Amino acid sequence: MNPPKLLHVNPHDAQNPIELCLEEAFFHLQPQLKPPFPLTIPSPSQYSQLNHAIAYGILTDPHLARTHLTHLHAIVTDGYGIFTAILVKLCNEFYSKLLEIPRAQLIWVCSKLVQVSAVGIELLAISLLRQILGGDFKEPNLWLCVELLKILSCNWDWLLDEPLVLTSALFVYLRLLADHYRLVGSVKLEELKRLEIDFCVKALRECFGLCLRIGRDLVRLLQDLVYIPEFRDVWKDLLFDPKKFGVLGFADISEIYRVRTPNHYLLLRITPEMESQLRFLLTFVKFGNQKRYQLWFAKKHLSGPGYETIVSDIVRFICCAHHPSNEIIQSDVISRWAVIGWLLKCCKRNYFEANAKLALLYDWLFFDEKVDNIMNIEPAMLLMVNSIPQYLDITHTLLEFLFLLVDNYDVARRELIVRGVSTSFSMLVKRGVVHSLESLTSCAPLSPFLREKLTSLLAGSSCRVVKPVTGLLNKHRESDGEVAPSSPSSQEDQHKANPKLCNRSVRIPTMLPCATDNENC
Repeated sequence: MNPPKLLHVNPHDAQNPIELCLEEAFFHLQPQLKPPFPLTIPSPSQYSQLNHAIAYGILTDPHLARTHLTHLHAIVTDGYGIFTAILVKLCNEFYSKLLEIPRAQLIWVCSKLVQVSAVGIELLAISLLRQILGGDFKEPNLWLCVELLKILSCNWDWLLDEPLVLTSALFVYLRLLADHYRLVGSVKLEELKRLEIDFCVKALRECFGLCLRIGRDLVRLLQDLVYIPEFRDVWKDLLFDPKKFGVLGFADISEIYRVRTPNHYLLLRITPEMESQLRFLLTFVKFGNQKRYQLWFAKKHLSGPGYETIVSDIVRFICCAHHPSNEIIQSDVISRWAVIGWLLKCCKRNYFEANAKLALLYDWLFFDEKVDNIMNIEPAMLLMVNSIPQYLDITHTLLEFLFLLVDNYDVARRELIVRGVSTSFSMLVKRGVVHSLESLTSCAPLSPFLREKLTSLLAGSSCRVVKPVTGLLNKHRESDGEVAPSSPSSQEDQHKANPKLCNRSVRIPTMLPCATDNENC
């Protein structure tokens, strides 16, 4: 009889080292895993081996899982630290390879460890949140959404003692709900939507002070849910009656705008596998060699029917959570702006392209040199200037979108946004990301309207428009697959033809669109 397995392994692959380690511990200690359990106190090395053996038994044999868990409770001396560390490693590195039974058992044992507040259980919960794939509406992924949400909802008191888990879960489920709510499907899907709405609204209403830790991306996620009745009410209170949230000192949504979102939250929508592959691309792959890696990444992660929804998450990760060293910046490694240009091209529908542009430009709107990192706004600037002259339409559409945001994103707080965008341009020149903005303000092929808007915006800032001395810090490099036009038609013409469509795709938070409007996007 073949022993039970943890991971899916192809016929010609060697057995995974961690699976081999767990399996060997299980079969070596199998006589000790059956009641009556030995009364002797294990040495540290024996204790570690016993934890590995019990983990393997729980994950591979549901029928004896309760017996193994009872054994674990009886021997634990470290608050379950070793045991949870084993599960976290499995989840982070091999979740996608776990077989169906071990996946189900992982969720089951997670719920049991939450009940005893095991050491490190918060890391396992966050690791599982990262495994929920955006744009994946297949049964296994939706199952993980439901089961993890049930654990969190049923252990609310524990969640209140783990604010990082609470805010991480809120961030993830707000983002997922924007995708799930548009789907019409089975009773299970409707149950998931209701669970997500109830959990997120409860967190916002009862723990808003904690939710503020997410920072300005909380607003970006909420604006995508304004057509859901429960969130429409949250929006109204956020804009017109902030005191309803019961947070001392919180009086206006602009206070959220001023808080930069910590990188932890932006990593939540990128699986560990995607993160490692993107970091490899942006650390080791040279200009001219990136096309094969991009095609491989796209086939792996951007080929499903709902893939477009995760492009904005990837763009946000690249801008805010991956900051290359000066050594890499000065090398021939492919730049962040070039990868983002490729990602924008991957968006085929206007709605998702707008969300990706918003993710790229979001920190520009509220930039404060005392709070924000210039590396967050660098990719958009370099993408605009390096697209001249070969891909001028990219420069055109990004500038047009930026000015649409300035004028319409939050009309009541337009002055704050104008200050943020003008400060962004000023700091990009001051820090040497570009030597001047002459390439934009004096670009004859660029729309005169956009050049006038830019000149007007800069007139009120400390950013001087001068002729460049040595050109761009990162000179334009022509290479296969670097950047490509996003659309052959001018978005300025589209805006003139149908300005409501452009504004609706931007998702202006002070304008509360109805569900019908959203469906037409």
